[in-house]
Amino acid sequence: MGRDTDGRSDRPRLRRRSFLKTVPAATAAGAVAVTGCLSGTRSPGTVVMTAATDVEGIMHSDGDEPSVQQALWDAGLSEDIRVEIQTVVSDSNQRMQGAQSALQAGRAPPDIHMMDSGWTIPFILRDQTTNLSEEFPSDVLDRVESEYLEAILETAQHPETGDLHALPLFPDLGFMVYRQDLIEDGGHDPSAWAEEAPTWEEFSTAVSDAMAESGVDYGFTTQAAAYEGLSCCSFNEVMTSWGGAYFGGADNLFTAGDRPITVDDENVVDAIRMMRTFIDQNDPNALDEYAEICPSAIVQWTEQESLNPFSAGNAVANRNWTFVIAETGGDDAFGEDLGVTTIPYAVSKEEAEYDGVGGTTSALGGWNLAVSPYTDRREEALQVLEAFTSEEVMLTILELAGFLPPIIELITEADEEEIGPIARYTDQVERASENAIPRPATDVWPEQSALIYQEVNAAFRGAKAPDAAMTDLAERLEGSEREVAQQNGN
Repeated sequence: MGRDTDGRSDRPRLRRRSFLKTVPAATAAGAVAVTGCLSGTRSPGTVVMTAATDVEGIMHSDGDEPSVQQALWDAGLSEDIRVEIQTVVSDSNQRMQGAQSALQAGRAPPDIHMMDSGWTIPFILRDQTTNLSEEFPSDVLDRVESEYLEAILETAQHPETGDLHALPLFPDLGFMVYRQDLIEDGGHDPSAWAEEAPTWEEFSTAVSDAMAESGVDYGFTTQAAAYEGLSCCSFNEVMTSWGGAYFGGADNLFTAGDRPITVDDENVVDAIRMMRTFIDQNDPNALDEYAEICPSAIVQWTEQESLNPFSAGNAVANRNWTFVIAETGGDDAFGEDLGVTTIPYAVSKEEAEYDGVGGTTSALGGWNLAVSPYTDRREEALQVLEAFTSEEVMLTILELAGFLPPIIELITEADEEEIGPIARYTDQVERASENAIPRPATDVWPEQSALIYQEVNAAFRGAKAPDAAMTDLAERLEGSEREVAQQNGN
C-alpha cells in the first residue's frame, strides 16, 4: 500500500491503548479445559476454535473492553457468528496429539484448529485440512499470498501444490535480548548491534566482560533442554548461524525422503562445540575463541526458565521469542536499557556452503488456523478465517497480546503508545523476519525432531562428544529418510 506524505501508510491505526491485557495463566500440562458451549447443544452461529489461554483471554471481553471477537465483527464478520474457544494445553506436542486425535476420528467441533507452524504441513499432507485456495474469495487469497510473511506462509501451504490450507494467525521470531547498560559497563559498545548482529566471538567476549563487571550470576541464558524447542529453534538458529543445516540448506525443508544429511558437517559440529564452550570452557571439545558464559542448567531449561534470570536482572543476555520485548522493555522493567538484536553469527551468508544459511538468523515460530474438513459449520468457519485477514484484527491481537501480525509491515506504522516497547525495535523485527529460518516441517519431522534434540542435548551436556553425537544423528536421520523414500515407492 502507498504511504502518506508523513511516511505512514493508509492502513488502519489502532483505536485503543490497552496493550498486553492480562490473560489467564497457561493451562497446566496434561489438563484440557473446555468452554461451556461444548457441554450441550451449540447455538447456530457458534464456531469452536482450539487455542491456549493466551488467545482465550483476548477473544472476548467484559463490557466495552477491546477483544478479538469485537474486531472480527468490526472487520465484517456477521454478528450472528461467535467464536468460542476450546481451551487446550500450551504444550505444542500435546496440542498436536489432541488435533490428531480429533481429526483421525473425524470429530467436530472443533471447527477450527490452531496449529503450530511446525506441524501444520503433516496435517495438510494427510488431507486433514480444508483447501483455502478453493474456498477463499480471490481478492482475499491474493492479499494473503502477496502480503503475508513468506516464511510463515510456507508452513501453511501444501508443499507440492502450493495451495493454501491454513491461515497464518501470527508468526513468532527468535531474538537476542540483552542489557545495554551492563555491556557498556563491561567496556563494550553494543550500539551497532541494533542494526547488525555481532559475531558470536564478539558477543561472548562482551557478555563475559559484562558478567564479570556487574557481578550478575549469569551471562547468556537460552533453551537447551531435550525438547522440540531445541531442535526447531534455539539450536536451529545456532547451527544456521554457523552455515550448517540439517538437510543441506533451506531448499530442502518441506519434502522428506531424498535429502542430503548434513548434520555431521564440520560447521554443525563446531556450532555444538561453541555451545559446549559457553557451558564449560575446560571441556576437551571447547573452542579457544569463546568464553564460558552459560550456566550448565540451560540443558534443562525451556523458554520461561531461561527468561526468569534475565527478567529478574540477574543475567546479561537471553535468547527468546518476541513476547520478551514487551515483558522486559517497559518502563517498569529495563526500558531503553533493553537491547534487541537477531542471533549472532560465526559464518557469513557469503561464506556458507548451502543456500539460505549463514549470517544472522531467527527461528520461525507461530501459529496457523486450519478449518476442519469434518465441521458442519464450514461456511461460518471460513467467514471467521476471512475476518482474521483484516489488518485491524491483526493490530488488535498485537495490541492485546503482543503477537506479531503476519503482515510484518504493520508494526513499522505504529508508535510505542499504540503497541508498547516493540515499537522501538521495529528494525530488528524486520531483519528477523527477513532472515527467518523455519524448521523442516515434513510429515516425519516430529520423529526426526526427537532424534535431533536427544543427540544435541547429549552433546551440550558433555555426555557425548559433538562429532560422535552428530555422526550418530546422521545415521539415524539417513534411516528415517530411507523409510520415507520406501513408503513413497522410491
